[in-house]
Amino acid sequence: MTEKARIAVLVSGGGTNLQALLDAQQSGILHSGEIVLVVSNNSKAYALERAAKAGVETAVRKGPAFEDELRALLQQYRIDLIILAGFMRILSESFTSEWPNRILNVHPSLIPAFCGKGYYGLRVHEEALRRGVKVTGATVHFVNEIPDGGEIILQKAVDVLPGDTPEQLQRRVMEQAEWILLPQAAELVSKGVKA
Repeated sequence: MTEKARIAVLVSGGGTNLQALLDAQQSGILHSGEIVLVVSNNSKAYALERAAKAGVETAVRKGPAFEDELRALLQQYRIDLIILAGFMRILSESFTSEWPNRILNVHPSLIPAFCGKGYYGLRVHEEALRRGVKVTGATVHFVNEIPDGGEIILQKAVDVLPGDTPEQLQRRVMEQAEWILLPQAAELVSKGVKA
């Protein structure tokens, strides 16, 4: 049997994308990788509770030495793959260059639309509605030194409905795209990491 890729998930908030990954691991959708560590830069992140309930080790790291402390944790846990799941901090070029094609991020739009520095959370959906797009969606991509600039792994379109609020659109994009794509991409990359 092939050894599973060891995955660390970086989170900052509620952890709905983390939950999608944990559920996918439980159901067997994610079977080539195993989430062994969840790291947050926010000690109050509900995602940490989700991880603990699933029996996954957690850690909180913040402040100016964040990346150095993260490096040490990743080494300690022998991490093969990093997944950013609602992680609200931009990683430096020196950090991302150490992990080529080994850091994944999910973004709530069809890149290259509504992406880059400053485009996260509700702002992405507010902009989509302001521009009047009829279709939006989510993208899972590799992370490099450019915010939302890495190679695209998977994308899924979601319809924008008349009368949508940013919150309604955000929820639909999560349910119909993010929570489906992120586990699929995690499996795809995990399989390649340990091939």
